[in-house]
Amino acid sequence: MVSLKSAAKDVVDRAKSDDIRFVHLQFTDILGAIKSVAIPTERLQDVLEKGIWFDGSSILGFARICESDMILVPDPSTYQVIPWKYDGRKAGRLICDVHTPEGKPFEGDPRSILKKAVKEAKKLGYNFNTGPEVEFYLFEKQDGKITTVPHDIGGYFDFSPRDLASEVREDIIFALEAMGMTSEMSHHEVGPGQHEIDVKYSDALHSADNTITLKYVIKSIASQHGLYASFMPKPLFGEAGNGMHVHQSLFNNDGKNVFYDAKDKYKLSSLAYSYMAGQLSHARAMAAVLDPTVNSYKRLVSGYEAPVYICWAQINRSALIRIPRYSPGREQSTRMELRCPDPSCNPYLAFAVMLKCGLDGIKRKMTPPKPVEEDVYKMKPQQLKERGIHMLPFSIKRAIEEMSQDKVIKEALGPHTFGNFIEAKLAEFDDYRMQVTPWEMERYLEAI
Repeated sequence: MVSLKSAAKDVVDRAKSDDIRFVHLQFTDILGAIKSVAIPTERLQDVLEKGIWFDGSSILGFARICESDMILVPDPSTYQVIPWKYDGRKAGRLICDVHTPEGKPFEGDPRSILKKAVKEAKKLGYNFNTGPEVEFYLFEKQDGKITTVPHDIGGYFDFSPRDLASEVREDIIFALEAMGMTSEMSHHEVGPGQHEIDVKYSDALHSADNTITLKYVIKSIASQHGLYASFMPKPLFGEAGNGMHVHQSLFNNDGKNVFYDAKDKYKLSSLAYSYMAGQLSHARAMAAVLDPTVNSYKRLVSGYEAPVYICWAQINRSALIRIPRYSPGREQSTRMELRCPDPSCNPYLAFAVMLKCGLDGIKRKMTPPKPVEEDVYKMKPQQLKERGIHMLPFSIKRAIEEMSQDKVIKEALGPHTFGNFIEAKLAEFDDYRMQVTPWEMERYLEAI
């Protein structure tokens, strides 16, 4: 095992070789916003070995003023060169864990929360892999201001000249590759100016790190093209929303996919079915973390392929969980796709909650209901009732109410983050519900 001092020296040597002038130390608050502090390369060795102090009371959901001192501890394995220059100077990037002054992992650090969930799975003999599909819109800027004017009029899988952003996506992919990430696919999505970039699946921690990096890179490259990239779940009325479908699988310590069973119709093992049942049973509560904004619930409506009903299937893309088709020779690719998350979520918290709810199903040996291959959107209320098909919450307020009663999610997040997350989301909803919107003015001002 490489010592911390040796790992720190390796990073310092690489930074010098890469001609790095300063390094950005990055982490997230509980809502997933990227935070950063820059240090000159001369301080890198010391910070890697000892960490760096910062004021945790200024970060949402971290600490009170009376207990604000915290330490950023860079993870040497996350060192990458940022593939564009700041004022002509090269910079590096390190993702950090947050520790208390006593040197222990801070219970409210999203990255540490995911590490804890992954550690539990490891003790049970499982390695958790995820592969998110991140969607976003590219909007034009006018006079330096952000608009909601789409950059192009392309549609699903369109190519130039309708897809004007193919060059932007290529630049994004080149930047991702320069930062050690592998893009499996990129394409134009359904909405005008909407796109998707998929990064190769990885263990959950690296996958969450990659998701944060992906969003950071997309916004930066878009800005260099005079555009604005938005991960808002539903930025345009009447158009497709931005989702972040997450593919999940569990591997054992021998590197075998334990979701696979050759004898099953869907090629799923009994363990996979229990994992799925756990997520389906916690789906309404998970929504608060996976779809954490007021705007998220304007995406989760019928008619746009976003899931509304809690069920599973293989062909049916209106289902909450979809099982991608099996191909001979690709047993290791057996997985399930959870389709409700959106890119406004904090990937560390999202993956932690998904894993814990799935493990709950395994521990309790739960079984899911039968698959629903019909279009659920076309079912009448009586049919839904007879099939026992329930809906996701229709607002963040309802989702928070469900989450507040869920013991598994409370355990996944820990009491500190659980309470702070609920408090932040209820405050956001209260702020929203008191607004007078243009829709209300148009609808009621003259009519009443």
